[in-house]
Amino acid sequence: MIESWAQDNGRGRHLIVDCEGWLLALVVTAASVSDKAGAKLATARLITLFATLQLMWADSGYNGSPLAEWMKKTAGITIEIVKRTSPHAFQVVKRRWVVERTFGWLMRYRRLARDYERTIAHHEAMVYWATVFIMTKRLARYETGQPQPRRWGGERTRPVQQAALSTGS
Repeated sequence: MIESWAQDNGRGRHLIVDCEGWLLALVVTAASVSDKAGAKLATARLITLFATLQLMWADSGYNGSPLAEWMKKTAGITIEIVKRTSPHAFQVVKRRWVVERTFGWLMRYRRLARDYERTIAHHEAMVYWATVFIMTKRLARYETGQPQPRRWGGERTRPVQQAALSTGS
């Protein structure tokens, strides 16, 4: 799945993730670069690493026959556009939530919520850095057999009561 997100600061981020939401390719561009051009740049990075990819789902911003033809001819990838059914109502759309979840994971890292980086290379490094942290946490839970922590509801742990520092005398 490929999708982009842009902030007000003038940068566009184009992510390609697998079905689990893991980052496969990333390109950071100026916000003036179109989604289709960003998709070509991200796909160029992707095909050097994963040559057996055949199908890619994409946001409606990547719609268009020139991009689909380029992807098929250059990378051998069929691009399928995942469109929203209603623009003004919330509805879970197949495969779109995967990349949205990845953006949510990345936005939990403070350096990515705001653009503190001066160069595109530094911003890309921060995204990869956050991805490594996310993957490491999940792999550690998997290896130790720990369940994924609940985010909402359920019992909350209370802080331990500490003894008073002075006796008051």
